[in-house]
Amino acid sequence: MLIREKYLSKIRGFYHTESLIKIIYGMRRSGKSVILNQIMDEIINLGINKDNIIYINFESLKYDFIKNAKDLYNYIESLKVNDNKYYVFLDEIQKIEDFEKGINSLRITNDYSIFITGSNSRMTLLELSTDLSGRYVSFRINPLSFKEIVELTNTKEKDYEKLLYDIFKWGGLPQRFLFTKNEDKISYLSSVYDSIILKDIVERLGIKDIASFNKVLQYVLDTETREFSRDNVIEYLKKEYHEIANDTLYNYLEAFSSTFIMNKVYRYDIHGKNILKTLNKYYANDLGIKQIKTNNEVANYSVALENIVYNDLIGKDYKVFIGKTKKGEIDFIASKSNNFKYIQVCYDLSDENTRNREFSAFDDIEDSEKYIITLTKEDYSNNEVKQINIFDFLMNDDF
Repeated sequence: MLIREKYLSKIRGFYHTESLIKIIYGMRRSGKSVILNQIMDEIINLGINKDNIIYINFESLKYDFIKNAKDLYNYIESLKVNDNKYYVFLDEIQKIEDFEKGINSLRITNDYSIFITGSNSRMTLLELSTDLSGRYVSFRINPLSFKEIVELTNTKEKDYEKLLYDIFKWGGLPQRFLFTKNEDKISYLSSVYDSIILKDIVERLGIKDIASFNKVLQYVLDTETREFSRDNVIEYLKKEYHEIANDTLYNYLEAFSSTFIMNKVYRYDIHGKNILKTLNKYYANDLGIKQIKTNNEVANYSVALENIVYNDLIGKDYKVFIGKTKKGEIDFIASKSNNFKYIQVCYDLSDENTRNREFSAFDDIEDSEKYIITLTKEDYSNNEVKQINIFDFLMNDDF
């Protein structure tokens, strides 16, 4: 089993903290339950009695009797057998009505260190009620990074490129690596997507017209890395004999983000120093889900490379924007601890015209770290812009 140290190292400092709820959230099947089990293993290894560990998976019918906050509170209280601290792990808790009230009631007793997981935006800052406001720390779990996949598959450096192309097509959801046949991978990824549709889109968000929803998702995925245009989507749907209202379209777009199918990326005006709420872009959270929801049998490697760089940046805890300059656009502005990095992503830099275009994108930017990330092995770095091979970027946690 792959130990997801990049996440455990962030959570460990809160293992024994009763005052803060530990929220672990992210896309379905991205590995949240596995991380909960790894936390439990570490706590047991620290000497905590198993009797003081409570684990509930709300996707199991065993706990179907827990409907609301009061049921949750009463059941957990009923499991206490001693006066020691309890470590409570609640998996996919968003199914429970007003769960925040139950969690907060347990928290204020100071007898519990509580960990919860969820697969939609109800687990994020935007939707948690005031009952938990300021009383939690949250950790987003993403599909496996390239570096984690290298470790999981024991891939040698000479085979990195082959692995990268495999990820371009099939993504990084952990369980997809159990399958070797393409048809099995497709079946698995389809089942993940269907569970998102049923449990998060239909049940949670109340979206009923799944055919139109799928058409919009397909369009956004097919036009990934381009500026989003409402008019273009509406025109596309008309050609496909689907007409929807503007409000419905934006509800769909919000559903993409809130269930972590897609990541919405805002523009940052480099000269005006402000975030723009228009002309944003979307990137797939997992390239495997993208593969099964688009019409393209062969992946666009340039787009896939840009996507995997974006996903790796957010996995490294950067805030990521699209850069707007007077002349055009920078693929990404990545910020962390008030440090800004300006990044272009280019699949192949071997052509001189391509190099001129990519390097000139930085002309209006001064006194900042500037990078071009590429598959090209020959180094074209200059005094202003550093070229980085994609594998050096993906395998380097300290970028």
